[in-house]
Amino acid sequence: MKKLDYDKLLKRARDQLPKKVFEKPRFDVPKAKGEREGTKTIITNFSQICDYLNRDPKHILKFLLRELATSGYVEGQRAFFIGRFSGDQINDKINKYVNEFVLCPVCKKPDTKLMKEARIALIKCMACGAREPVRTIK
Repeated sequence: MKKLDYDKLLKRARDQLPKKVFEKPRFDVPKAKGEREGTKTIITNFSQICDYLNRDPKHILKFLLRELATSGYVEGQRAFFIGRFSGDQINDKINKYVNEFVLCPVCKKPDTKLMKEARIALIKCMACGAREPVRTIK
């Protein structure tokens, strides 16, 4: 029997593992697809973004309206904002929402839920069990 050195054995073992083991799952928020109609900015894939983030569209809309300092509404699958906003502006605000209300502050995983306990808004991580307070959006 041939004696193999450690590096060769390690390489052989790694080669036998499925490729999926080495891929890191990524949490990629869909980019907002928008169009302008006069003085309105419309996000056409708003409901898709909300579904992907697993959050209430009303909560996300309220956050975006406050961050963009405008008014707006949701109609069907789309969100309407009064004013002209670039895609970069909206995507930056969505990323800010994700960092504040979706990703766990401890383990940085997106497996979280928003909940209230005794008038305090919390983000609860289903992966690591952490519970952290978050600000309320008025």
